[in-house]
This record gives sequence, structure tokens and C-alpha cells, in this order.
Amino acid sequence: MDKFIHAVPNFSDGRRPEVIEAVVDQLRNVDGVKLAGYFPDPDFNRTVIEVIGRPEPLKEALLKMAAKAVELIDMRTQTGDHPRIGAQDTIPIFPLKNITIEECRQLAEEIGQEVYQRLKVPVYFTGMNARTPERKHLDYIRKGQYEGLIKVAHTPERAPDLGPAALDPKAGAVIVSAGTRPLVAFNVILGTGNLEIARSIAKIVRGPSGGFTTVRAVGLKFEERNQVVVSMNMFDFEQTPLYRTYELVKLEAARYGVPVVGTQLIGTLPQEAIVNSLEYFLQLENFDRSQIIDNHLLGL
Repeated sequence: MDKFIHAVPNFSDGRRPEVIEAVVDQLRNVDGVKLAGYFPDPDFNRTVIEVIGRPEPLKEALLKMAAKAVELIDMRTQTGDHPRIGAQDTIPIFPLKNITIEECRQLAEEIGQEVYQRLKVPVYFTGMNARTPERKHLDYIRKGQYEGLIKVAHTPERAPDLGPAALDPKAGAVIVSAGTRPLVAFNVILGTGNLEIARSIAKIVRGPSGGFTTVRAVGLKFEERNQVVVSMNMFDFEQTPLYRTYELVKLEAARYGVPVVGTQLIGTLPQEAIVNSLEYFLQLENFDRSQIIDNHLLGL
């Protein structure tokens, strides 16, 4: 049986089409690899890629992608609203079909080792590959972002897991991980330009400050739209469904007299993440997944 992995790498450019296409090109037309999509965001100055593939060809394609990002992106001049510490900021992988989480964990180790050996860019491991309990959480590694981390990366608590106790001045560092399931990136857009409102709501939603344990959230600004967003990474959409975070953001925004004006899903997501919100909002009774006609195509 063929084994398949789902990867969701993020790199720190969402504004320059020529750079975005050059990085994404490393995942195109590769045997055993399928580029599912990519999602540049100029406000965040970040691009999310969704790709699936067999372990070995996908591993090599991800390494070529990282090399191109490191070549073309200079963190000394990069700016953007999304937290980041490196040109090729993250390479998370997840089991998709006929592969175990332990196999994914081992592959992530190999990817991290190869990133450092080939590119000489330091590596942090998180998720299933974290070296300490604190580093299981992405926000701990990213604390201070590139500008802050480069000042303290020489300390034992903040030093990379691979490479010298320093960031690469140009490329920063790469965060590599394996996880049991891909996160769902979900943005709730507010009808205000007041960033403090979004930040206050994000603090209420995210786990470390008393919110949902499986959610990390930040308040960010869409400069071109003069609106703010509560941007959430949801690590378990079954334990904490989309509708629950949406309703909490909406409730908290109402106290400021601010409406929710839209939402965004960044990248792909499992069907179930949509279905459980459909059931909630439509108050569906005894809904059967076989009622979704597209699901019957899978057996043809």
C-alpha cells in the first residue's frame, strides 16, 4: 500500500509574485507529489502551501522548497503581521494515508537534519518532535519573532535544536514538526480597524490565557482593508469546532459594538471540520455523512 503524507509549509513572503512562484515551483511536477494549493497573504506577508505526497519524493521536494525560500527571502528586511522566525518559517507534516505518526515523526527528524546539513540554517523542532515540553508549542518558539529571537538565541532556553546557538542573520531559522492531524487556520474578520479589540479577543480565545486549550490566536490588522482579524490556529477541530470559536469571537466583539463581517479559511481542511459546523448552524438531526453525494465517488 502506498503511503501518503500531508504537509503544510509556510514561508515568509506573500507580496512578491516572482518569489512566491519560485518557491512554490519546487513542489510542482514532481512524481509522487501533488500541490493541492497555495495561499499568499500580502497583509501577513506569508504564504501557506498545501501539498501531499509519498514520503521520499515529498521530503526531497520540501527540502528544495526550503532552499529556494532561504535563497530569495531576507529576514533582515522582511516585515509582516504574522508571527515568524525564518524565511522558510515552518515545515509541518501529518499522516494522511497508510502511514503512522511515528513514521512521520522520523521523517520530520530527517527533514530537520537535512535542512541544517544542506542549508546551514538552524532548526527548531516542535509538535511530536519537540525536545522539551515548552517547545511543543509553536508560540513558545516564536516568542519575540525573528527580531527578538535573534537577540536571545545564544541562551540555552532559546537556542536552536540543530546548529549553533544563533539564528542565521538572513534566513533566520526553520521550525520542523510532525503532528497527528493538520491544524485548521481560521480567521474571523471584525468590522473595525482597532487592533487592540482583536488582540483582546484573541487573548480570550487562545488556550494559554484561559481560552480553548487546542487553539492559538492572535489579533492582526489588514492594512489595505482597515480591518482587524482574530487569526486562529486550531489544532483539534473535533474537540473545538469552528462554530464554537466563531461564536465566542462574535460574542466578545459585540461587547465593543463591533460586528463580525466575514471569515476566512486558509488552506485545506478535512470535510468533518465543515460538517460539524453545518450540523450546528442548521440544527441538523441524525445527519449521515453518506448524504453528501461526493463521498460516494470515493468508492468508484
